[in-house]
Amino acid sequence: MRRLALLALVLALPATAAAEPNGRQLFVDGCASCHGFDARGVPGVGPDLHGAGAAAADFYLSTGRMPLDVATGEQPLRGRPAYPPDEIRALVRYVGSLGGPKIPQVQPKRGDLSEGQHAFASYCAGCHQILGQGGVVTGAVPPALTETSPTQLAEAVRVGPYLMPAFDERQIDRRTLDSIALYVQEVVQDPPDRGGWPIGHIGPIPEGMVAWLLAGGVLLLVARVIGERMQR
Repeated sequence: MRRLALLALVLALPATAAAEPNGRQLFVDGCASCHGFDARGVPGVGPDLHGAGAAAADFYLSTGRMPLDVATGEQPLRGRPAYPPDEIRALVRYVGSLGGPKIPQVQPKRGDLSEGQHAFASYCAGCHQILGQGGVVTGAVPPALTETSPTQLAEAVRVGPYLMPAFDERQIDRRTLDSIALYVQEVVQDPPDRGGWPIGHIGPIPEGMVAWLLAGGVLLLVARVIGERMQR
């Protein structure tokens, strides 16, 4: 009976989905409890994946955010992927066959670093900080981008995971996306730190405050030493 039920379910799937048997089986074993055997979602548990696309599936699976290990409604956090690369590819193909955005193509080498810095400051720094070290906003914790691959970055921009807004090509075109990816590679993930103390790369404002506090302490110490010498 179980085999007949599964056969009937497969026959009811779109032709493209039925053509991904390995990904389909992985989905049934590891994802159906939240997203339903037909990927139509489970109310109050997991959303409908028809139209989610390969981009969303690859982002959530490759960053270890899915399968979800926190309570429903909480922010999925980056972790170790639960599946090996070949199984992730199979799952991505299956979810992608249900319709939705494809994995975006991004090539940082085609970008411009200055343009990338300007775009990152305009679209990303408000939540992730200008050096991509993450931050805190109402209802979410924007993650650091130090481990994000160019493809994962592009997927996040197009998909808009959790509370992050999604940006289409009218807002961030491919050239700008390439430049943002280049900025993240060259500055966020490999900061130059020429002639300075990075202080954890927490950003220019808090780093400036630390510098002022240290300088103030040194000035107080100097003033005390001078005062003690004048009293002798």
